[in-house]
Amino acid sequence: MLRYLPFLLVLALWIYAFVDCLNTPEEDVRGMPKLAWVFVILLFGEVLVGPVAWLIAGRARRGPDGATAAEGRWIAPDDNPEFLKSLNKDDLKDDPRAE
Repeated sequence: MLRYLPFLLVLALWIYAFVDCLNTPEEDVRGMPKLAWVFVILLFGEVLVGPVAWLIAGRARRGPDGATAAEGRWIAPDDNPEFLKSLNKDDLKDDPRAE
């Protein structure tokens, strides 16, 4: 049973990369057109070159919240200039902790 494990892992990675490539929108694909990536994954899947190349170079990188790098990243409120500008100075005067 254990001798089949490498084959199953390669097959799982191959299927994951193929389905991920098909589900990725065209504007999020990097490097080559989406159809070319599908052929690379299918042709070089047995030796893991195609799926690994797709995962490293083909798809857009995503952050922990699912946003791509182009969409921007989450900024903490104390580092966000728009949030700091939105604070009302009068509200801070009434707060006893502000002193």
